[in-house]
Amino acid sequence: MEHKLEKLQNCPICGSSDLGNGLEIKDFFLSQENFKTSKCRKCGFVFTNPRPVEADLGRYYKSEEYISHSNSNKGLFGFLYQTIRNHTLKKKFKLVSSVSNGKNILDIGCATGQLLNEFNQQDWNCTGIEPDAEARKFASKEYGLNVLGLEQIDQLKTKSFHIISMWHVLEHVANLSERMAQLKRLITADGYLFIALPNIESWDAKYYKEYWAGLDVPRHLYHFSKSDVKLLFKKNGFEIVDIQGMKFDAYYVSLLSEKYKKNPLYLFAAFFKGWYSNFKANKKIPNHSSLLYILKPKQG
Repeated sequence: MEHKLEKLQNCPICGSSDLGNGLEIKDFFLSQENFKTSKCRKCGFVFTNPRPVEADLGRYYKSEEYISHSNSNKGLFGFLYQTIRNHTLKKKFKLVSSVSNGKNILDIGCATGQLLNEFNQQDWNCTGIEPDAEARKFASKEYGLNVLGLEQIDQLKTKSFHIISMWHVLEHVANLSERMAQLKRLITADGYLFIALPNIESWDAKYYKEYWAGLDVPRHLYHFSKSDVKLLFKKNGFEIVDIQGMKFDAYYVSLLSEKYKKNPLYLFAAFFKGWYSNFKANKKIPNHSSLLYILKPKQG
């Protein structure tokens, strides 16, 4: 797969030009190409660098096995992904509705709309943003949802959403500063952001290293730690209210990672490693494979 690459000269979070070399990582999922990461020597942020130019990123998602853009439950991974997703939908609704001061929700990267449909069934006013045309079409046809293309996000009304969610989406966004400005414009003063991200400081990330499926280069452009998220959002007018561990992710990520390592006993190994990663995660300051950040605009 031929691709054009761009090399970032500055850290996407703090802007420093003092960058060091990180891991060399293979795209095990699709292209089998090798990519590298850079690590900012000032703030410690790790990001894929060089990376495909924005116009070429879409080709790295073109696979029937890219599960988040489909409803397929074919194969073991599809079945497990859908089973876990269905289990967590109601938990997500309960969590979001417990803090929200209104019923207007924007889900950026809503894929085929399962989560938004859960809110829609509870009489929320639902809007989705999804770059993939087939996923948008499914969400509209199957659930009757209002799902827009990414280019339409700037047409949405200012301060019109009580909840904005991005479930494993921010790590894919080419222009972080632009997305931060969009979030700040669209959220109400008393609104909340729900941002789910892989955690590069988790036990499983450190154990699997370049085989860790949470890296998922080049689709994942950034590899966040808690301090990275705090710094990024603080610079853009948000504060963290809570951080929660996403325990199911450890099992799924370990399953993929063991598969990438070609372990014939990957099922057994993934169950144990997923359990151990959750066991090692600090309960007071969560350090799970994936973390959910709940944020709100800073007042004043």
